[in-house]
Amino acid sequence: MKNLLQLLSYPFSVLFYLSFGLCIVIFHPIQWVCLNVFGYKAHKDSVDILNWFLLRCLNVLGTRFSFTVEGEIPKNVPIIIASNHQSMWDIPPIIWYLRKIHPAFISKKELGKGIPSISFNLKYGASVLIDRKKPVEATEKIIEIGKYAQATNRSVVIFPEGTRSRDWNPKPFKSRGLLTLFEQMPDGYVLPVSVNNSWKLQRYGMFPMPLGVHLKHYVHPVVKISAYANKEDLISEIEQIVTTHVTEK
Repeated sequence: MKNLLQLLSYPFSVLFYLSFGLCIVIFHPIQWVCLNVFGYKAHKDSVDILNWFLLRCLNVLGTRFSFTVEGEIPKNVPIIIASNHQSMWDIPPIIWYLRKIHPAFISKKELGKGIPSISFNLKYGASVLIDRKKPVEATEKIIEIGKYAQATNRSVVIFPEGTRSRDWNPKPFKSRGLLTLFEQMPDGYVLPVSVNNSWKLQRYGMFPMPLGVHLKHYVHPVVKISAYANKEDLISEIEQIVTTHVTEK
């Protein structure tokens, strides 16, 4: 049965990439028009809809989604979404299911060019692109997005591991980015998110895409930043919350 599923994954992967490619090519000019003619809200709506379609593309592979939210997410406050990071497929569910809190991303600069729709959104939306080889410049970018989230009561997504774990086992959290955001968002909350099984979608690299993966996001109750005098303690708490729920190998 396992060998049959792996064999079937080849034609279904081709179908997936055709549908995925069609979506990002179609939505690229749609995003441009929405942003340059109608402004932020229209652009954000177009990005939300794009990511709904990307989830449907993953359904072609038999991918299922569970997005569990424990407790109520506060409204009209700045929020840091802190999540483990297993693959690029962590992101579309976060954009779609948490769309009401306007998630923007701290992303590596390499994603800012060459990918229709995705690069456009990262470059011209509310997200920031950082160069990991230039820590001072990267910190300035994180300060920028932190001030933006504080001023607009929106959210910023950070993957504190710094890079994808590429399997189920989380990497240690790095503190620089979170500490910088804490300083810029003193009125904010941290929303911890645990992701399971996303890595399985890239267990063979980019091709083939395996069939029948159950991608799970678990959204924990928020933690108020100002409740912690020692922000290193807050990072340790968030890391423990996130990683203890990453259990599926």
